[in-house]
Amino acid sequence: MLFAIEEINNSTDLLPGISLGYKMYDSCSSIARTVRVALALANGNEIVSMPSMVSCTKPAQVQAIMGETSSSPCMAVATVIGPFNIPQISPFATCACLSDKTKYPSFLRTIPSDYYQSRALAQLVKHFGWTWVGAIRANDDYGNNGMATFTETAQQLGICLEYSVSFFRTDPPNKIQKIIDIIKHSTSKVIVAFLSYLDMDVLLYTLSLYNLTGYQWIGTESWIIDSQTAKMDRHHILDGAIGLSIPKAHVRGIREFILNVKPLNSSGHEIFTELWEILFSCKFKQLKSLTENQRECTGHEDLSGLHYGFTDMSLMPIFYNVYKGVYAVAHALHNILGCNETCNYTVQLDPFTILQHVRKNHFRTKEGDEVYFNENGDPPAKYEIINWQPMENGIADFVTVGLYDASLPADKQLSLQNNYIIWAQNSKQVPVSVCSEKCPPGTRKVLQKGKPVCCYDCIRCAEGEISNITDSITCVRCQPEFWSNDRRDTCVKKETEFLSYEEIMGALLTAASLFGTCMTAVVAFIFFRYRKTPIVRANNSEKKKKKLKTLILT
Repeated sequence: MLFAIEEINNSTDLLPGISLGYKMYDSCSSIARTVRVALALANGNEIVSMPSMVSCTKPAQVQAIMGETSSSPCMAVATVIGPFNIPQISPFATCACLSDKTKYPSFLRTIPSDYYQSRALAQLVKHFGWTWVGAIRANDDYGNNGMATFTETAQQLGICLEYSVSFFRTDPPNKIQKIIDIIKHSTSKVIVAFLSYLDMDVLLYTLSLYNLTGYQWIGTESWIIDSQTAKMDRHHILDGAIGLSIPKAHVRGIREFILNVKPLNSSGHEIFTELWEILFSCKFKQLKSLTENQRECTGHEDLSGLHYGFTDMSLMPIFYNVYKGVYAVAHALHNILGCNETCNYTVQLDPFTILQHVRKNHFRTKEGDEVYFNENGDPPAKYEIINWQPMENGIADFVTVGLYDASLPADKQLSLQNNYIIWAQNSKQVPVSVCSEKCPPGTRKVLQKGKPVCCYDCIRCAEGEISNITDSITCVRCQPEFWSNDRRDTCVKKETEFLSYEEIMGALLTAASLFGTCMTAVVAFIFFRYRKTPIVRANNSEKKKKKLKTLILT
């Protein structure tokens, strides 16, 4: 954020002659603290800091809030500041619930909504033919809302969840132990983990204790490219994991700016002291008394040779989201103040006007990427598909193996390079995770009682019936002149068969037929020969009586 503010303040094209100030708070992952800070900002009359290290003493009403990075704190802040119409732009809160403008009218973000991520994960699972999966989610707004959308989409695609469990990183060990037991006794080999990186670290630690390897993990953007999680995976439990990530980004100059973080020291930022002491394992003498084993910090240590998450730029996509959020506010101010040539300093700024202009923003960054928001305050949904591939040093490498673009037609949204994917246990073969194998032609599916629709038995079609497709739910009866073949997958025309006189059955039937014909002829001849006798006449007496009755009636 500081990098973006300095860049804007030094620009002659954007907000010329105007400097942006800022006030920075650490929420400490506490919702209560976050809300308290938001109220403090909304109340105004704050002493703000300037990148030029000059204090701005006049009362300042906050024009926009950048953050928070988690969904639940963002929901709390958006609820509090919504009535004030103060724009809130988050770089990392992905809960689909935040797209509801009736509840959060002033919330925007530079990261796609989980609505698209959840649907993309379901399509990814379907692409590899996995119809029997387990699911673990964080017991918060991020995990519960994301998993709800995933479950709904999975059902539409014919995917069944063997189990769906939730936990939070502060849960007692016995609850996490129950999740381990569920995984151990399950038959599915694919696990969808809708977790934050902090929750994933807690779960990974417990999984390592039981050495639960061989499962194919599907991850969300929160942990799939987290370098700290990869370092913790010493038992290679997550090897072969695949998931969605924010597209890679590169912002020119930001690495140099971070490596030159020392100016923060002169501005009195407490964050500099804390950061420096952690990075270099030292203490500032003027602040604390040193112990025998502690080294004194000078504030001039060299960051360039340090191998740490702070300097490896692994969080560049998130940095870029913050960068775009700051520029969105700057472009809105530029338009409101009419800064095409010189800015109109007499314009009275108010948060609602800024919010309206931020929503209508459509600009390009210096890297050439488009930045704009839809009617829900969300950016376009694009993801890279990341695969964890083990390296020689034992730490996983995050390899891009595909793309997902929600703006494309449904059949073109998912693009994958299957040949480059490494699966669980360093396998090249796609894992199989189904409750029941597919029913071949000639059979039909019969659901197993009390189990999901993905669990079924394959029953052979009856005689005279066929099924000619895989996983057929019914058998079709052949037409009368046709019959089913031995495999029960095709109707074949019935063959006409003739009995030969030379066969025993043919000879017997012919003899019986001739005998019956002769007997009939003999009886007919006798009746004709003796037709005038009383016995023959008596055989026809009923017919004569009927004729007599008819005559009397007429």
